[in-house]
Amino acid sequence: MVFVKKIVVLTGSPRKGGNTDKMADAFIDEASKLGFETKKIETAFLNVAGCRACGCCEKSGGKCVLDDDFKAIVDALLDADGIVFASPVYWYTFSAQIKAVIDRLYSVNRTPGKLRGKKAALISACADDGADTFDGIRFSFERSLKLLGAEIAGCVLVPNVWSIGDIEKTNGIAQARTLAHKFLR
Repeated sequence: MVFVKKIVVLTGSPRKGGNTDKMADAFIDEASKLGFETKKIETAFLNVAGCRACGCCEKSGGKCVLDDDFKAIVDALLDADGIVFASPVYWYTFSAQIKAVIDRLYSVNRTPGKLRGKKAALISACADDGADTFDGIRFSFERSLKLLGAEIAGCVLVPNVWSIGDIEKTNGIAQARTLAHKFLR
């Protein structure tokens, strides 16, 4: 197994300093201490349009032709050895901001293998207290990354956190730090 050197953390929360954001920052802090080069991309504050199903990526060697911030995001993902998706649960799946990026990864899959072998992880929080609230986001994450050929390193899923700071009352921060160690293997 190859040592992961670069990890991109895609966040999807529009709440800076929110619960998911704090777990992402804890992951980044721990990964940096372990010697990884990390890059945080806050999708909620970028201009990323949804996939238009135009099919142009099939004719352009897997490159999306839409002109927005996705180009820089996909370049970072292709350059990375690991990817972390950090999103609060919105209606049982990813937030719209990060979902637009995931949908646009369809273009990458037009040339199979571009993300093959990269490690990937999911960090998520929700206000609901039921563990089954994560079923949708976990399913979407696992199926999408399997299709793209990535290796799943793990998931941190923390329920029952709504207000900013609620994450401090859980072991979510510690779990996010532990998740960084899974990228060593």
